[in-house]
Amino acid sequence: MANRRDTSKDGLKNTFETYALTHLKPFWTWVQSSDSRQKLANKALINNAILKIPTRPYAFSTKSPYTSWESLTDRSYSGLHLPPSDWEPLTDEKHLGITLSPTEDFKRKLPAVENLQDLFRMGEQTKYSPKSNLIFPYFVQWFTDGFLRTDRTDPLKNVSNHHIDLCTVYGLHSAITEQLRSHEGGKLKSQIINGEEYPPFFYEESGEPKEEFSALPHLHTVREDPPRQARGGKERLFAMGVEVERANVSVGYVMLNVLCLREHNRLADLLADAYPHWDDDRLFQTARNAVIVEVMKIVVEDYINHITPYHFKFVTDPLAFTKEKWYRQNWMTVEFSLVYRWHSMLPNTLLHKGERMLMQDSMWNNDMIIDNGLGNIFEESSTQPAASLGLHNTPDFLLPVELAGVQLGRTVKLRSYNDYRELFKYPRATSFDQLSSDKTVVKELEKLYGHVDNLELYVGLYAEDLRRNSALPPMVGRLVGIDAFSQALTNPLLAENIFKQETFSPVGWEQIMSLHTLSDLLHRNVPSGKRYTVDFYRADRDRSHAGA
Repeated sequence: MANRRDTSKDGLKNTFETYALTHLKPFWTWVQSSDSRQKLANKALINNAILKIPTRPYAFSTKSPYTSWESLTDRSYSGLHLPPSDWEPLTDEKHLGITLSPTEDFKRKLPAVENLQDLFRMGEQTKYSPKSNLIFPYFVQWFTDGFLRTDRTDPLKNVSNHHIDLCTVYGLHSAITEQLRSHEGGKLKSQIINGEEYPPFFYEESGEPKEEFSALPHLHTVREDPPRQARGGKERLFAMGVEVERANVSVGYVMLNVLCLREHNRLADLLADAYPHWDDDRLFQTARNAVIVEVMKIVVEDYINHITPYHFKFVTDPLAFTKEKWYRQNWMTVEFSLVYRWHSMLPNTLLHKGERMLMQDSMWNNDMIIDNGLGNIFEESSTQPAASLGLHNTPDFLLPVELAGVQLGRTVKLRSYNDYRELFKYPRATSFDQLSSDKTVVKELEKLYGHVDNLELYVGLYAEDLRRNSALPPMVGRLVGIDAFSQALTNPLLAENIFKQETFSPVGWEQIMSLHTLSDLLHRNVPSGKRYTVDFYRADRDRSHAGA
């Protein structure tokens, strides 16, 4: 008989909400059979997800251990959902409606970071996700890298613009954007290889960076000994919006950047045909705005609907929320960064052209895309499973990144896992078997931490069992729901006086409104006549289940 997790600390309201959304399928089918009922339910459920915790502005950031004007306004620092562990309340009153743990005792009982390596290390075999394919973690890495960008020299800071702005495609600032533009017809620079469109290469054949990309950041030491499979070496790395090494590191990252570049240039052509009097700059800016909104629609209507185990399917209806109290300026938090470190979803190996290869050999390996074609590499990735998110499932080459996540939490002085459970409207856990049904994990946590009150957030998030029919554990899913909705739907392009046809043009608006999924985006931008299997679900997934 399989081990069972102790569910006594799930919380009655949480249990009821989950049951209602993962059962009662005839009711949810009825709700979604009417546009008005669907919109009302969509608004209620999104508000319910976001309002699990106090809304922005956050009282704390990594700027200081107390509230200051700078901590409320300087977005070069990351936000904090809870005060840091060296915060001292002036009274004994509860803060944010929860009881905070005594932090000095908590910090004394933390195990050494290096002692956690075996807790993350993959066992003899990869544990595969029961729901998601490889496109899912690829999309997550690419999508979140646009706004969860911890400063390499100061972990207290976030160097992003705190928006879904596709800086991975367009760059973090205008100097980069200018060098990526062709300045003709509103397009981005590109090249044609094997009949398909790709970004230009960053390096000359001599190995030196091209002068035309002098504003693009790079580390100057990019893989002098490139992976075995990277036949072209660093000369095959593309010029894209963020650091050259970072933008080219993952085959999935490159696939999605290439796809958005093609979509931008396709839209620029459509706009140029429809509005021949528009200059290059207006064509570029309008196409850029449209691509950003298209990606946000994919996030809400494809990606989030894949994550949840619910029968209800969320829709993009930003104008319904402009008067909500959570409708505030975006500010990314440290907790949101840690909740999106899904390295264990990358399997140790993958299939490429029918042959198995190490995942690390797909790094800095753009030939996988160039030789295969964009449609084929998307389908190849969509037809093999991702690994399962959780402990004991991270490949060795990614273990340093997991430990870096633990260290980040300690550097910014995050509070305990139990403090965050209470903040996110879960009862405080009293034993480790309330997190995991895996007795090996429970014993290891007991050995490392002694008591569940000593558990730190990063480890606790990934110690939890996956929710049934979901890609994520409960606390990860809750925090993703809070921040993903509240920081996507507040994008300036979705504001009530901007999200309308006049902003994007009738042509651009039609393109936005007719797109709902990643598959829609791909099939606009590959040679016509062939359909590819592209979504986030495992090919063998039984979609009769909730959330499928």
